[in-house]
Amino acid sequence: MRLSSLFTIAGTFVAASGLSVLTAYFSSQMIETASQSSVLNELDREGLPWAEVDTNGLQVFLIGTAPDEAARFKALSTAGRVVDASRVIDQMLVEEPEDVAPPRFSIEILRNDAGVSIIGLVPHSTDREDLIESFRQIAGGQEVSDLLESADFPAPDGWEQALRYATSALRDLPRSKVSVDADRVEIKAMTESAEARARLETNLTRRKPDGLRLALDLSAPRPVITPFTLRFLIDEDGARFDACSADTEEARGRILRAAARAGLEGKAICTLGLGVPSRRWADAVELGIAKLKEVGGGSITFSNADVTLVALEGTPQGTFDRIVGELETTLPEVFALHAVLPKAPEQDAEGPPDFTATLSPEGKVQLRGRLTTEIARQTADSYARARFGSEAVYTAARLADNLPSDWPVRTLAGLEALSMLANGSITVTPDDVIVTGQTGNQEASAQIATLLAGKLGENATFDINVTYVERLDPTLGIPTPEQCVGMIKEVVGTRKINFEPGSATLDISARDILDELADLLKTCGDIPLEIGGHTDSQGRESMNQQLSRDRAQSVLDALRGRRVPVRMYEVKGYGEAQPIADNDTEEGREANRRIEFKLLIDELEETVAEAEDAAEEATDAATTDAPEPAVDETADAAADAATDTNTDTTDASDASAADATDAEEPNGEDAATDTATDNPPMQDPEATEAAAGIGADKAVPQGAVRDANFKPETGEDG
Repeated sequence: MRLSSLFTIAGTFVAASGLSVLTAYFSSQMIETASQSSVLNELDREGLPWAEVDTNGLQVFLIGTAPDEAARFKALSTAGRVVDASRVIDQMLVEEPEDVAPPRFSIEILRNDAGVSIIGLVPHSTDREDLIESFRQIAGGQEVSDLLESADFPAPDGWEQALRYATSALRDLPRSKVSVDADRVEIKAMTESAEARARLETNLTRRKPDGLRLALDLSAPRPVITPFTLRFLIDEDGARFDACSADTEEARGRILRAAARAGLEGKAICTLGLGVPSRRWADAVELGIAKLKEVGGGSITFSNADVTLVALEGTPQGTFDRIVGELETTLPEVFALHAVLPKAPEQDAEGPPDFTATLSPEGKVQLRGRLTTEIARQTADSYARARFGSEAVYTAARLADNLPSDWPVRTLAGLEALSMLANGSITVTPDDVIVTGQTGNQEASAQIATLLAGKLGENATFDINVTYVERLDPTLGIPTPEQCVGMIKEVVGTRKINFEPGSATLDISARDILDELADLLKTCGDIPLEIGGHTDSQGRESMNQQLSRDRAQSVLDALRGRRVPVRMYEVKGYGEAQPIADNDTEEGREANRRIEFKLLIDELEETVAEAEDAAEEATDAATTDAPEPAVDETADAAADAATDTNTDTTDASDASAADATDAEEPNGEDAATDTATDNPPMQDPEATEAAAGIGADKAVPQGAVRDANFKPETGEDG
């Protein structure tokens, strides 16, 4: 073969190879350009302009700095829709966040009989070892499970105080779950009783730091109510419950709606409890309340399955018979009805026999009226001393014949009811027991009704006029008026409420004192308080008197502006009439310019007087028909107590057994004893002194309850 042919063939192959290479190069350039352009266009449509695209053959490189991981992932997904995802190479960066948001710090604490468990996330700055050690102390020897995690972020505002509050609260919560956030603590717990729940709720609320939100879900086991009691009345004062018990929420709702239809206004307390005599309790109560309204008023009492209907005096006999017949035939099985239509009392020359016991706000108890025998008198005296204290009881009851056979039982039941009050009185008559007074227990009326229904028997009638007074409620921790005055003095200390010279305008320096006083007085509630203004002797007397009153009024206005309940406050200007220092020196004049707070004793005594008047009126209205005798274990217990009393107690009982016209007072002086129908005077303690003087210590008289006819200088009744 010739050489020229070889060169031709070789040249052809070389030319073909070059053409192929050139074709492949231009083809790859076209693919790269098309891929880059398509991906860029898609990225722009997705709002990702920060992403750049580079190509190398079939590979597509994504470059640029994404604002966050989500944006980076979105760019990869967008490119993968345009070209094969396997061709996409991620070379993107992610911006470092300037400020990483801290996580939500919270813990949950569980405590039960097995120990304490803690789970959650806490800041790194929390002293974890100290926290766990505090839980070990709370758990005693029980196990503490630590499931906490920590994060290196600053603790949020309020975290430490919320944690301290939750740890402190856990000490009083043996069965609970406590959830803690920086600004909120949620507590779910089981308490032993309704009283414990109320007390714990008050304590936890009072201890809560300012700015911390508190959510409480406290529960208590249902009490066993025995006897299961409900008492509903309709009289001249309207419709009301003395006691209300229900076995279910549904039954409580039905009972309260029935009471509302019968005229009950406002809220009523109806206790859910165990011990109901029949599942048809709500049916029986609904029917009984409806029939009581239909008869025109009176009372209906359910004591377990025994039902007592007492109509109003003067109810037509025909109406009474018809309604009682309808009630007897429609009451569910197991319920037994006893109906009473009172008759007008027969007049007695001495009046109806009665026994009266009074309890003063100071805790003094006096027993007056009639008892059956000397043993009954000693029993009542011993029982009262056991309930109220040996030094607090004065007995001046006389012996009388022709009293009902169950008289001792009725008197002892009345004394037990009196022990449930803060102050008040009980009056026992042959057919009624009247309880009047004040209490700090919202359920006192229901408890007294349950007590009397159980002690006196199914046919007994009784009247309860007990007022709940918030400041007497120990679960609320409200101080007494006397304690409030003492606390005012402690709050003020050596400071003074100052005014601008020669005017009644409060100085700016008085703001802190008034703020602290307002916080204190809000907890005291409505108490009769006098704000007295005093001046020095410079200037005219009339001008000083007016200036002192204006200054006292300025203090009252300032307290009112701070939402203090000032309804029972009074202002008085004493001017220069009551100096406490020498007006001839500047220091003395400064001390004399002052504001003083003191209790208004008359208003305090008025409450007790009203209670005694109500008891006297109830006694006068009582009828003379004696109920059937009832047997009461209280009489046996009190008789045992009388046997076990010491010589001193026996002597006191013997002294009280003296002739009714010449009873010996506890101090040894003779005093004429009131007849059984007289309103019994209170034993007269010496008046005490207490006051809060701002800028000075000045005593003022405190509450001493006195009978209008009692002469303390002689120890005799006028």
